[in-house]
Amino acid sequence: MEFIDLKTQYNRYKDEIDARIQKVLEHGQYIMGPEVKELEELLAEYVGVRHCMTVSSGTHSLEIALRALDIGPGDEVITVPFSWISSAEVIMLVGATPVFVDIEYETFNLDASKLEDAITEKTKAIIPVSLFGQMADMEAIHHIARKHNLAVIEDGAQSFGASQNGRRSCGVSLIGSTSFFPAKPFGCYGDGGALFTNDDNLASNMQAIRTHGGAKRHHHTHVGTNGRFDTMQAAVLLAKWPHFEEEVEKRHEAGERYSRLLREICVTPDVVNGNTHVYAQYTIRVDSEIRNEVANAMKEAGIPVGIYYPKCFHEQPVFKHLGYSYGDFPEAEKASKEVLSLPMHPFLKEEEQEEITERLIQIINKE
Repeated sequence: MEFIDLKTQYNRYKDEIDARIQKVLEHGQYIMGPEVKELEELLAEYVGVRHCMTVSSGTHSLEIALRALDIGPGDEVITVPFSWISSAEVIMLVGATPVFVDIEYETFNLDASKLEDAITEKTKAIIPVSLFGQMADMEAIHHIARKHNLAVIEDGAQSFGASQNGRRSCGVSLIGSTSFFPAKPFGCYGDGGALFTNDDNLASNMQAIRTHGGAKRHHHTHVGTNGRFDTMQAAVLLAKWPHFEEEVEKRHEAGERYSRLLREICVTPDVVNGNTHVYAQYTIRVDSEIRNEVANAMKEAGIPVGIYYPKCFHEQPVFKHLGYSYGDFPEAEKASKEVLSLPMHPFLKEEEQEEITERLIQIINKE
């Protein structure tokens, strides 16, 4: 059994993927080839913005966004303490200071009711993370951001394909960022990511920064980086694209089925009214006293599970200098002790889900 089944996906789309890759091999434009522009135009239209810039990874996309906003030493950027480390490390990479705000119990996303208390005169931006495949409360976050003149960068690395009140993830804030890491809902066969915006000036800045700080060769207007997306990976995504909406629907069906089967035994994902969920991970909560034992028992039974994430940022040595202590973010800390992610992908069969849930129920009851 696969936790995320990329093999089945490739076998289903093999002819299309192989043909797209072969085309790149034939034209030989491996860096910023025509597939890159084709993909960017397609994704910008899908998200509903004027500009899409593909980049080398989801982590790089966040860093480029911060650089384009001229955020650096002396500035503060607010994000959550419960996510993959990219959401916070990029803030330190540009020389700014991460400031953490606790998450909601129900969604694992930034708790907007706690946001304003974290804002100071040094705050320049907010990075809400749309964790596990569901968007954060962007309306409430934007209301506060406008009040304090702050930029909002949605970290949609896990939520591409999701929507909120009819607007797609990565298209609701000043800058949207996503990842094409293979395990993501829309993934390539290596690292990759993208940035989205309606702001022409920001788009120009981000395009320059991703290519060593210059929109034109040998003319550098910014301190940039090598953040270009690989043409071969763009080709893979273009081959997968015609199937993406069907995969999103199948993820929704699998998530709903899991919740029906499990809601009596554990805490299942809460999809907020107005949101859709792409279930980058299907994450439940299990009592903290037995979570690790349940995870180990599932693995011993041949069912792969994951713990995203076993430690919060303020527990990591790299952020010790920020001065936070355990207990400062009780919801994030509670989540780190309770979360358990089950196999999730568009090709998950109903009988596989029944096997997974039956074994999980047996193990929880035994524990």
